[in-house]
Amino acid sequence: MTDMTKIAILGSTGSIGTQALDLVRQHPDRYQVSALTANTSKEKLFAQVREFRPVMAGLLCDLKDEEIPDDLRFCSFVCGPQALRIAASEVPADQVLIAIVGIAGLQSVMDAIHAGRQVLLANKEALVTGGHLVMDAARQMGKILLPVDSEHSAIFQCLQDAGGNRPTRLFLTASGGPFRTWPREKIERATVAEALNHPNWSMGAKITIDSASMFNKALEIIEARWLFDMQPDSIQVVVHPQSVIHSAVEFEDGAVLAQLGVPDMRVPIAYAMSYPSRMTTGSKPLDLFSIGSLTFEKGDPVRFPALRLAGECLRAGGASCTILNAANEVANLAFRENRITFGDITRTVEETLHRVGPLSADSLQAIFEADRTARQTATSLIAKM
Repeated sequence: MTDMTKIAILGSTGSIGTQALDLVRQHPDRYQVSALTANTSKEKLFAQVREFRPVMAGLLCDLKDEEIPDDLRFCSFVCGPQALRIAASEVPADQVLIAIVGIAGLQSVMDAIHAGRQVLLANKEALVTGGHLVMDAARQMGKILLPVDSEHSAIFQCLQDAGGNRPTRLFLTASGGPFRTWPREKIERATVAEALNHPNWSMGAKITIDSASMFNKALEIIEARWLFDMQPDSIQVVVHPQSVIHSAVEFEDGAVLAQLGVPDMRVPIAYAMSYPSRMTTGSKPLDLFSIGSLTFEKGDPVRFPALRLAGECLRAGGASCTILNAANEVANLAFRENRITFGDITRTVEETLHRVGPLSADSLQAIFEADRTARQTATSLIAKM
């Protein structure tokens, strides 16, 4: 028997984290959980610690010593932002699954890379805000980043069979979200409940709203640019409502390879966890005959301006993508709290980009400063709406 793989999971109580733990549960002879972190879900984290017995667990919120159950005293509990750093870089681990949401993932990715760990990346913002720094650090450490997003995992899987054939275009598929067929005027007035009603995927609220606005696809365009070293003009968004083809790659010789499967995040998570081999996931097999047909549409940058903004920010360079991401996070939350309309999300992002202007992104400090400036600007704009 080979040695068990030690895995640290940052964001263990979220959708990706819980599905990763389901895979650990299915393969107890292959994986040992060494660290778990959560944001505020204390009771969920306690239940996970009880089952998987990591050496360290972290909560980003305060946790009093007397709140820790007696039967969990075997585990070292850490509170506050340092929990992410310790889980990513100090606790013994072969793999670090980074499934936290937001720019906090950037520091965690860099911590894990510099500690020599294999990063399993389920955090878009790390590459959206600091893609050039992350990829440079990974190259210097002789590491590759293993993507967990279904689209980027699909592209990564297709590239494994390139055989020296140069990729010329990436087809990044999108379900189209709940507003795929809606006219622009109706999309502008969409309610929170309508935006949260995703047709295919079960995700957290922030990501589900991003799917409705297609800001998730904008972030994925930026992520793909860095992860696969492709220019934005070579990344094509394809609306594919059946969500069977998770993405595809066009090669220089004209061949197009695609990865297909039922919508089940355990498949890309498992591929990252087991790479370069594979393992069973419990996912249902794909029944092509029951599907009958697959359809494809071009991404519409008029009804979904986020698609246009992604390319503009990549071409502008500097901290533009950081500003886009920060403003979107602020606007996304404001919409969920019914403080702005759905159409105001894009307007807030675009106006923030205009007002903040070009900023440097040549260090983590510069990126975090651009993030703070963008959040302040977006918050100010929303307060006046």
